[in-house]
Amino acid sequence: MTREQIYVSHAPGDLELVQELFSTVKNFPFGVHITFEAVESGRQRNRLEGRLANSDVVVAVLTTASADSQWVNQEIGYAVAKGIPVIPLYDDEHHRGGFVDAVDGVEIDRQNPSATIFNLLSQLRAQLAPLGALSVPNWYIRFPCTNPDCGHPVTLEIEQEQTKLWTRSKHGKLLTASCERCGATYAFDPATIGYVRRDGGGR
Repeated sequence: MTREQIYVSHAPGDLELVQELFSTVKNFPFGVHITFEAVESGRQRNRLEGRLANSDVVVAVLTTASADSQWVNQEIGYAVAKGIPVIPLYDDEHHRGGFVDAVDGVEIDRQNPSATIFNLLSQLRAQLAPLGALSVPNWYIRFPCTNPDCGHPVTLEIEQEQTKLWTRSKHGKLLTASCERCGATYAFDPATIGYVRRDGGGR
């Protein structure tokens, strides 16, 4: 998987929600640009046009907070004009409209963030690797082993399609990856690709 770019358009009041929903998405080997993280780091929002223009997918977070946001509406319009796919991430159908009225999106379930993250990952996999229904894009996350004095790179390969990952999660079957140097095994939730625990390991 090449280093694709995701641009997340949202209102200031939704930053905490966005950070929660994208916490595991950020572990994948592509760039995730959350607008108000960039704004808080000193950039002005009108200077993010380059990031938007170079994005492969735009995720538009549509909530009560963003309903009257000129920025979110402009960024959606810009993406559509440039032919960049837009994924609406919304908490109420009434917040969808205009260019994204009929676009497949993800409904935010605030009572079940795991389901929202799973559905978001499903949409991202479909958009970033549209290889056909029978193809399974090879996604992965890579991280350093956290055992003391190790730090060897560990890779979790994600080869199963989304429906199988959801089934695994419902049955409590975690995904695992092991450190080739010290033998530590890391377990992840198949639905969210969220870290669960580390077992063993020694040198």
